[in-house]
Amino acid sequence: MTRNLAKVVVYDLLFGKGVQCGGRLKAVVIAHRTRLRAELARMKVKKNVSSNKDLVTSLGGPSAGSAMPRYVRVNTLKTSTNEIITYFKRQDYTYLGKARRIEELSELGQKKGKKFLQDLHVPDLLAFPPDTDFHKDALYLAGHLILQDKASCLPALLLSPPVGSFVIDACAAPGNKTSHIAAILQNKGRVFAFDLDTKRVSTMSTLLLRAGVTCQELANQDFLTVRLDDPKYQKVSHILVDPSCSGSGMPDLMRVHTDASSGPEQEKRLQALSGFQCRAVSHALSFPSVQRVVYSTCSIHQQENEDVVMKSLEQNPDFRLVNALPSWPLRGLNTFPESSYCLRASLSDTFTNGFFIAVFERKSNQNESSTQTTVEKNCHSAAQTKDDLKVSQAGDERQNGPVVVDSGNCIKKKTRKRKKKRKTELQ
Repeated sequence: MTRNLAKVVVYDLLFGKGVQCGGRLKAVVIAHRTRLRAELARMKVKKNVSSNKDLVTSLGGPSAGSAMPRYVRVNTLKTSTNEIITYFKRQDYTYLGKARRIEELSELGQKKGKKFLQDLHVPDLLAFPPDTDFHKDALYLAGHLILQDKASCLPALLLSPPVGSFVIDACAAPGNKTSHIAAILQNKGRVFAFDLDTKRVSTMSTLLLRAGVTCQELANQDFLTVRLDDPKYQKVSHILVDPSCSGSGMPDLMRVHTDASSGPEQEKRLQALSGFQCRAVSHALSFPSVQRVVYSTCSIHQQENEDVVMKSLEQNPDFRLVNALPSWPLRGLNTFPESSYCLRASLSDTFTNGFFIAVFERKSNQNESSTQTTVEKNCHSAAQTKDDLKVSQAGDERQNGPVVVDSGNCIKKKTRKRKKKRKTELQ
């Protein structure tokens, strides 16, 4: 049993729904069940707390005053935000209107009871008190509601592909962002969704089916192996890259322990993740027709965030950063010029999971400059050709009619008057 696997299995035993694995692995953990539970109890006594939730707080996790709201994204492929608001009103929920400042989300996080409001940044997102449970709600089971953290909704929102676009979701499973992209596209166009894990692709297929997505094309494939010259992807204009990361922005008990540790092992892991993330972003930026790429992680580490963006910009000079969502309160770390164009999210500042987002866009003046240079060359060449032809043009005209040099309107055609004159001469 590896260290990380042991953490997962022990988490399932102490905090989850029981050990899900089987065989020798399960037998080993069950054999030590009494001791593990005793150690958990001893830890609570040491920290002078009585519940697992209080234990998280005592170890540096989220405090009771910073509880995160329960976010619900309205699936516009099946319904509308107004219809869902009406639905909850009929269920005796109090609608508090659309939030006008982000602090209202914090205030909602401290409240209990049946009340909700509409988010101020994501139009189709509703926020409820933290203890609200929708897993048995009829609209959730039917795919009209999607339980998705607010920060996780931002990548598709900022990618903002026009209806009918061809889009790639590079590391798509479990599929919430894919379904969000499909909703923005109104199921028109195409979403190519990649993931290397077979089981996760199967889970994503089920989720997308329930969400009413029909424009998807799933591939159990590593995005880095996708050929740039494949005809299937020549029209792809928007790409979302949300690759594997440390997950350090997710506020749960096990990661409090994991990310508190530092040293060579942690640094080596972050370097490996950062290298993979850089390759994924650069590969996305290399697609021939791509215009916009959104990079996101649920990590708080600079190595996976600002450092990846800076290296990607250095390796891909045809792209620039977009100043994404200027009203967002938490920006990227000041590690390179325009790093403030990136977004960060945290429980304490934005009342979401920890997150990072950067938006790359192809420089439009690159194409304009290239086009202008081509036109200038044509004009220069045409002008030179005109000078070279001046001497022989008169003779050629007598034999073959007027000479016209097609050079992008740099040299005009002969006038009708001259044509008529030539016609008279021929007669």
